[in-house]
Amino acid sequence: MLTLSETLNRYFAAQNAHDADGMVACFARDAHVRDEGHDHSGRDEILQWKKDTIAKYGIRIEPQTTTGDDSIVTVVARVSGNFPGSPANLTYVFELDEDGLIRDLRIH
Repeated sequence: MLTLSETLNRYFAAQNAHDADGMVACFARDAHVRDEGHDHSGRDEILQWKKDTIAKYGIRIEPQTTTGDDSIVTVVARVSGNFPGSPANLTYVFELDEDGLIRDLRIH
């Protein structure tokens, strides 16, 4: 079993429950996300991004490996959903702030 921070455990649990508000609560107010070649800044944009991706893909994420420290964590996860090539392994690079919230997330 992987050891992830409380924030990342909450993020992945909310994702798998398709709980956009729960996911956004894991982000700092001025957070940034880069996914599918698009940037999303601030909680309002991140909330809309999560609502859109839930509706479009209905994904489920199963973290497989993790590396990093308390501030930058890389998680390779098996992602399944309504998209070509599902399931696929994606890399999530999280930068956490001093409160443990997600400051930056890059998915590739």
